[in-house]
Amino acid sequence: MKFAYRFSNLLGAVYRQGNLNFSKDGNAVISPVGNRVSVFDLKNNTSETFPISTTKNITCVGVSPDGSLAIVVDEDGAALLVSLITRAVLHHFHFHKPVSSIRFSPDGRKFVVTKENVALMYHAPGKQREFNAFVLDKSYYGPYDETTCIDWTDDSKCFVVGSKDMSTWVFGAERWANLIYYSLGGHKDIIVGCFFEKDSLDLYTVSQDGALCVWESDTELDGLVLKKSLDKPEPVRQEGGEEEEDEDRAEGEEVEVIRGKAELPKDKNKVKNVRYKHRSKHFFNKEAEFNNLTAAAYHKPTHILVTGFASGMFHLHELPEFNLIHSLSISDQRIASVAINSSGDWIAFGCSRMGQLLVWEWQSESYVFKQQGHFNNMASLAYSPDGQYVVTGGDDGKVKVWNTNSGLCFVTFTEHTSSVTNVTFTSSGFVIVSASLDGTVRAFDLHRYRNFRTFTSPRPAQFCSLAVDVSGELVSAGAQDSFEIFLWSMQTGRLLEVLGGHEGPVSSLCFSPVQSILASASWDRTIQLWDMLDSWQVKETLPLTSDGLCVTYRPDGQELAVATLNGEISFWNPQTATQTGSIAGRHDLGVGRKETDKITAKQSAKGKSFTSVCYSADGESILAGGHSKFVCIYNVKEQMLVKKFEISCNLSFDAMEEFLDRRKMTEFGSLALVDDGAGDGDGVDISLPGVRRGDMSSRHFKPEIRVSSLRFSPTGRSWAATTTEGLLVYSLDGSLVFDPYDLDLDVTPASIRKQLRLQEWASAIVLAFRLNENALKQEVLEKVPHEQISVVCGSLPDIYVEKLLGFVATCLEKSSHLQFYMTWAQNLLMLHGQRLKNRSASILPTLQSLQKSIQRHFDNLSKLCDFNMYNIRYAAALSKQKGIKRPAEEEEEEHDEGMSEEMSEASIEESEMIL
Repeated sequence: MKFAYRFSNLLGAVYRQGNLNFSKDGNAVISPVGNRVSVFDLKNNTSETFPISTTKNITCVGVSPDGSLAIVVDEDGAALLVSLITRAVLHHFHFHKPVSSIRFSPDGRKFVVTKENVALMYHAPGKQREFNAFVLDKSYYGPYDETTCIDWTDDSKCFVVGSKDMSTWVFGAERWANLIYYSLGGHKDIIVGCFFEKDSLDLYTVSQDGALCVWESDTELDGLVLKKSLDKPEPVRQEGGEEEEDEDRAEGEEVEVIRGKAELPKDKNKVKNVRYKHRSKHFFNKEAEFNNLTAAAYHKPTHILVTGFASGMFHLHELPEFNLIHSLSISDQRIASVAINSSGDWIAFGCSRMGQLLVWEWQSESYVFKQQGHFNNMASLAYSPDGQYVVTGGDDGKVKVWNTNSGLCFVTFTEHTSSVTNVTFTSSGFVIVSASLDGTVRAFDLHRYRNFRTFTSPRPAQFCSLAVDVSGELVSAGAQDSFEIFLWSMQTGRLLEVLGGHEGPVSSLCFSPVQSILASASWDRTIQLWDMLDSWQVKETLPLTSDGLCVTYRPDGQELAVATLNGEISFWNPQTATQTGSIAGRHDLGVGRKETDKITAKQSAKGKSFTSVCYSADGESILAGGHSKFVCIYNVKEQMLVKKFEISCNLSFDAMEEFLDRRKMTEFGSLALVDDGAGDGDGVDISLPGVRRGDMSSRHFKPEIRVSSLRFSPTGRSWAATTTEGLLVYSLDGSLVFDPYDLDLDVTPASIRKQLRLQEWASAIVLAFRLNENALKQEVLEKVPHEQISVVCGSLPDIYVEKLLGFVATCLEKSSHLQFYMTWAQNLLMLHGQRLKNRSASILPTLQSLQKSIQRHFDNLSKLCDFNMYNIRYAAALSKQKGIKRPAEEEEEEHDEGMSEEMSEASIEESEMIL
């Protein structure tokens, strides 16, 4: 098995903090999620997470006007220049201080960055290669406090900066004779947004206390006069902050510094300076005393201002008359970011506390997009049998189901009243079972999206483990307080038996995939095997060297893997009850040191262990994760480490580094323990004993990086992990792997194409699979005539049948040639079915991948056919009402309806026949 797994997608989180952006066409939202960037395609209803990451959480993102570049800045001021086309990092840069906002000019030639009380204007990276992509042009000083927001005029001649000192500053991007800088007051609170009117110097400023000021300029944009080079004053050398400037410019580079002064400089040419007049002032939400305005966005072509508030409400106003168009409460939490797309139809809202991302179409008053991740830690996950869906359970008591193709959540169950500890699918794939600390086990139906069964115990118990047998009839859950295992019937919902025997909390349960045997792991250092057919008696008791934390069966049911508290993974034969091997994995965990730890990471690693293990689809490898940022893959037969995955490099999490930074250590201890005294509730962050996620009574804490659950996809092409960061999915990246099979000097692309010209189809396919290049294999396969497919399939050697079937399953998932690849799959299964059945264990992931692809196309086709039939019936009913139905139209309608029904039935029959 090859381990060329690469980060594929981030599920379970859609927005954390920072500003939202729309793509150039307005059909996609670019959202910062922790230290990564996700793009949500609103037209195709899909999500994608870029394979890039910053060292800390992202605070602001700036997108170029042509939509090809983005600048991503994290909490420390480290910036990445990212190509939105290739998804690659082009340049690294550091601003050395936290950046509050970043904005490209409309012509794409400059961009402005605000940090502290300075606005820095850089030359935007061009299309040609440059040694330094970030070249500083001018530094603008004016505000006395931190800057908060930026906006540009449409012709990129001027920009405006808002500040926390309640002032707004207008600066010229060039040395204009009549506008170098201009300061505007009029507010009594922090400036949240400042916006230029379309093709004008007129301004709108919005403050946190809900005040809007309208400023009118006496000069048009065309009236700005460029100062002659002879009259250009020498750059003013700044007295303070010289160090900071030196860091931002290259060696030997002259940077112009423009400082705001108490009075405007006198101009020798006596050009009339730009003046602003305070035209009017308006107020939002006068009745709400504590409802602060938190975010604002303005769409210049339609003159629409969108404002978001701390209560979760937003307003739409038409400016400059300040007419209220729309007002709605979309959340009960603070709206952190607002963005409007290019057409002005869609508005994106981000709520950081709840992790919500909403896109609202204000004209039809409807949601275009509505997603929310778990706003607390994710505890467990499970794949559906066909690998198409992933279900997650979180500490927020929610059960969410995600589509692995689109990366979006399509249903959320909120019936649990406490943390969900475990989730699983039944073998049918349409029922989800979840266990919770609220003392219930619930079953959810994916057809009707409802909770149709609730299992409870005679006495209240907190369930921490869960398992469902292969038939889907028996549901078992282990309690952490009463040390018992409860068995229920899925059909009746009745409690069948209470299994007692463990002397400690039941930490994990797992049913055998081939027998009616339940394995239970407990803190009493035993694994017990329960026979479900023999009066639920204990069949075997396996002694462990330490507390059992997780138990899992191999997919063929012939081996058992157990993770224990001493950091070991032991392997057992369930038939003979003998141990077949063990892996000492404590040193592979790579535990980090928390900021509040008094001991080193090496010492704290003695108390860490793997908390989740799972077998790969073929059973050759095992995946293990726990209290660290690493996930390990071991080869079971060789009992050795094959690969380690670092799931995160985000230093905003605790326990990320093995050694603490000595620069943060003082004679009084770590700076992390020092109270800043800011008065905003951020105090000493010492976690309580036994609390692993920080002190919940504190308003701010650094979450510890950990892996709570791991699962391999049944198709074998991906695996997923629930972590502090979210649900991370790693997939096989076939484009970067050159893995030839039985390669020879004669196997070349030229010889393969020669066989195609000679119409030696089987020989060409064999040679293509020996070279094993995906593009060439697809080319050869699609050159084979449709009527020759059955002949070619019959003449293929057995060793290439399985390879071809796997390739067909992969192509079927993305190709539009549905019937062509379905014919290949049908002929391979029909002609080689008996021989494939004999090797069913080894080709099971391939068949599940094929089933997933067919099921996806089947769902899409059936929806399309149903939609067409409903449209035809609607048109028929409409024509009957009007009484203008003609015989010719009746015949055509019946013909179309018959065709769509035949198409639907044919696709169903073909899919069922292949499956």
